[in-house]
Amino acid sequence: MAITNFADLLNESRLQPDAQRLLFVFTRAELPDNPTPEQRRNFEQGEGGVLTPALCVDKAPEELSDMAALVAESEETGIEWDIVFVGALSGRGGEAPSAEQAEAQLERMVESLKMGNVDAFLALDRGGDAVQIG
Repeated sequence: MAITNFADLLNESRLQPDAQRLLFVFTRAELPDNPTPEQRRNFEQGEGGVLTPALCVDKAPEELSDMAALVAESEETGIEWDIVFVGALSGRGGEAPSAEQAEAQLERMVESLKMGNVDAFLALDRGGDAVQIG
């Protein structure tokens, strides 16, 4: 099944035979270091820029209801974001991955995203729709 939005993601994660943790890295669009005038113009028009990790969290699918609730929870942090990247971590049987396993994987996700490696993750906008990056 192709995942095209947050609801698809939740449904698919709940159908997995092993317990899941969903890993979220919230990013915000920023100008790159030393932008050219063209990069600055494009960014001011809502295009281009770089996505910088700003906030991370892991959640069991059962802890999530919909994208609006995730957005509302993220807003409580006061941290602005534009795109959230999602990964999944499988446990064994009914046992979900540990907090330490989730934290280690979130750190790897952040480093991967900082290097521009986005293809391994699902990217969602604030409305919960999948977006193509690149």
